[in-house]
Amino acid sequence: MHTHCDHEGCQSRRHFLGSLGALAGAALMPTGLAKAQTIGPGGGRIDFHHHYFSPAWVRLVESKHKVQPVLGFDQFKSWTIARDLEAMDRGNVEKAFLSVTQPGVWFGNVEESRRAARDMNDFAATMKSDHKGRYGQFAVLPLPDIDATLKEIEYAFDTLKADGVGLLSSYGDKWLGDKSFWPVWEELNRRKAVVYIHATAPGCCAWEFQPGILPTFVELGSDLARAMVSLVQGGTAKATPDIKYIWSHGGGSIWAQRFLVGETAASLAREAPADSRLYQFRRFYYDTAAAADAIHMGILKMIVPPSQIVFGSDYPWVEPAKIATGLEASGLSPQVLQAVYRDNAFRVMPQLREQLAAAARTN
Repeated sequence: MHTHCDHEGCQSRRHFLGSLGALAGAALMPTGLAKAQTIGPGGGRIDFHHHYFSPAWVRLVESKHKVQPVLGFDQFKSWTIARDLEAMDRGNVEKAFLSVTQPGVWFGNVEESRRAARDMNDFAATMKSDHKGRYGQFAVLPLPDIDATLKEIEYAFDTLKADGVGLLSSYGDKWLGDKSFWPVWEELNRRKAVVYIHATAPGCCAWEFQPGILPTFVELGSDLARAMVSLVQGGTAKATPDIKYIWSHGGGSIWAQRFLVGETAASLAREAPADSRLYQFRRFYYDTAAAADAIHMGILKMIVPPSQIVFGSDYPWVEPAKIATGLEASGLSPQVLQAVYRDNAFRVMPQLREQLAAAARTN
């Protein structure tokens, strides 16, 4: 994923990285933070796109960052659980599901990847235990190592009681529909798992691909589209009907691709045939990170029902309250906002309602 740069070039890009948080907020979201508010009698927002960083993982990424810049490293090293909870409170987030962001845990070394995935999963489980009811867990998997991934799925679900798994859109320039990944999908389907998928930038298109332009703006959304195409076109999505897929960033650039060419206003108004690409896209869920504006919400509403849109912030890059500000100016009705903020989460995880109620009784 990382490309070579000389010392001066690396320093320049490290400086560029320092402004990543500001760029994400300023370029992708409206200015100003929404004040924390009660979302009806049911409680607060449910955040499906919320990142965390164990100390050991930060040290691992720092060792890579010293050689080649790693997108977002400044946010990794400054993140704390206390600040995380404060941001959740400001944005009236009742519960956030923790997931890894790029670059994940795969840097080409199998043993390193296995250790990093286990450490991240144990760290998230401790956060859940220490702050009951506030956090859920999408387990980190050491892909593309299939054997280790199957073992980590067993550990995450059976020992840690994870709520699902969190994947990146590609691993070593293999996208999620790659045939070598099928044993993983088969096991996740058997477990009726929730699978959260976050964008990354593949090795072809990282730092040197468009000099001076962060991968955040184009490449992450494009790689998300590649992953979606690989799963749908390759048949994995159809073969895993019991998996609930959640895609980051409103689906990225998939809606600009030639994958739904031929759909008409009339066909979009009808129920999609079960063997169609549109059917698969309509059963997927999509989070609101980097999509909380009138354009992205307008596109999503045109193609998928509002029931398939879930709240996601991309913290620590964007405050949950800022996502709420964008959504409330995007033209969504109060009823749809309520569904996005909270109610759709119960479609993804029917057991979540009772979990929240139990946590409220305990606290």
